[in-house]
Amino acid sequence: MKKLMAIAGLCVCLDAAAQFKPEIHGTIRGKYEYQTEEGMGRFQVRNARFSLTGKVVDAVSYKAEIDLSDEGSIKMLDAYTRISPWRTLNFTIGQMRVPFTIDAHRSPHQQYFANRSFIAKQVGNVRDVGATLGYTFNVGFPLVLEAGVFNGSGLTEQKDFWTTNINYSAKAQLFFPRGFNLTVSVQKIKPENVDVMMYDAGAYYHGNGWHIEAEYLYKHYADNAYGAVHSFDGFVNYDIKTGGRKPFIKKVSPLLRYDYMSDHSDGKADEVSGALFTTDYRRSRLTGGVTLSLATPFVSDIRLNYEKYFYRSGAVAKPSEQDKLVVEFMTRF
Repeated sequence: MKKLMAIAGLCVCLDAAAQFKPEIHGTIRGKYEYQTEEGMGRFQVRNARFSLTGKVVDAVSYKAEIDLSDEGSIKMLDAYTRISPWRTLNFTIGQMRVPFTIDAHRSPHQQYFANRSFIAKQVGNVRDVGATLGYTFNVGFPLVLEAGVFNGSGLTEQKDFWTTNINYSAKAQLFFPRGFNLTVSVQKIKPENVDVMMYDAGAYYHGNGWHIEAEYLYKHYADNAYGAVHSFDGFVNYDIKTGGRKPFIKKVSPLLRYDYMSDHSDGKADEVSGALFTTDYRRSRLTGGVTLSLATPFVSDIRLNYEKYFYRSGAVAKPSEQDKLVVEFMTRF
């Protein structure tokens, strides 16, 4: 009888282990870029990202994600526990992407273009350590609310970081019928000594092969420490499915984007003057291209883009932010 009970207990444990088996995912992005004006090119591994997700019980899940090559650097990205006592409610604590904007919240395999928009890269890109509370309503359509508080320490300065300041962020997503979405969000950060408020509103339509999206972000620095920043991102993508029983390319997606940002400061002061300074000069960019989605067991895309930059008079272009051709291979597994 004892042996039978032990075997039964082992079977229960094995069944529970199988039920909550962790999942491993990864994203590899390798690219070649050629600057048409400078006549120079380079190969780059943009991401070599791996994540582990799973549950310990039905109401408790986790995620740990690391990038072995984020532009050549190793970075710990996500590390959090999520508690979901009900299907519509969740509480998350740890290190995560701050709930803010549409485009900055996309993972690399979800991006439409080889390079991120100005909103996603320079203006609204924030990861931090903190806690969030999320709730989903059904008001005839899903309404997803999420809000959180964060250290403001970023990803690497947690050990001896203590503060009387709390950063916060809040985001509302309205998923209307027929593929329409409206997203609004607000965020307060304090990179050093100046409070920075950001307000974002965006909308998109996704359906019938189309994805049409537009987003605007306004960034304000306290005490007029730096001029307000305006940023815009708008793009159109159309999916064309290929025929045949086993096509090598399952769909072809032509796409076009326009994005803009005014003079921008990251909120960190000059070491000599103590004043905020311009870290990104005003510019706009037109990006056109095509994405070839391959019919493989993984999510695998070839992204072909051309980027044309338009800088204001007197601006200094960063080495990697000039007119260029981009060929990127992205694989998600």
